[in-house]
Amino acid sequence: MRQPSLSSREVSSSRKHSRTFAVNGVAMCGDCVEKEYPNRGNTCLENGSFLLNFTGCAVCSKRDFMLITNKSLKEEDGEEIVTYDHLCKNCHHVVARHEYTFSIMDEFQEYTMLCLLCGKAEDTISILPDDPRQMALLL
Repeated sequence: MRQPSLSSREVSSSRKHSRTFAVNGVAMCGDCVEKEYPNRGNTCLENGSFLLNFTGCAVCSKRDFMLITNKSLKEEDGEEIVTYDHLCKNCHHVVARHEYTFSIMDEFQEYTMLCLLCGKAEDTISILPDDPRQMALLL
């Protein structure tokens, strides 16, 4: 039985020029996404893929789930950095490199995300029971 895909829509093969570029030595493909680095506000993903932004693979023309490969976690100066690659499930074409960071600065947890597919976002959350930013608004 054939595995269901997200959509039967295929990527147009009549694109005029390729939007492929390298970030940290990894080629990423702007032709596979609806919008490059969409603004995601404060939605920072430590894992997963933003499939609504995936138009389909520019190489095999299929729109299916993504594979996550080359996942790594490292710590530098008190900051956790998670990186991984988004690959086409069918032909293993590299769509994007995902980077997520987490750190604690003073009384706040700080999160960032940067990815061609998933977008860019940052968030700051107080680690105190009462957020000092909210308390300042009340005074």
